[in-house]
Amino acid sequence: MKASILLKVFVILPLILFVDYLLMALIGCTSCLFSLGEEFYCGPFCLAGKIILALSLVLFGYLIYPDIKAIFKSEINGTSA
Repeated sequence: MKASILLKVFVILPLILFVDYLLMALIGCTSCLFSLGEEFYCGPFCLAGKIILALSLVLFGYLIYPDIKAIFKSEINGTSA
């Protein structure tokens, strides 16, 4: 149970953040290819980055929620003495 959380934190989370980095680099390179100016980087590019990061955090929260729920459930239903 705890190994699953560690696996998700140390493998899945960096993988998600790396994919975010690649998406932002792809968007940046594409915008440079189409000669978009500084207004793009100060506006829609930043907004896209915030949206991608928020969606990644929601995805990671969705992935880790069952493990956290299982930990708290096991502590509440302890053995009786």
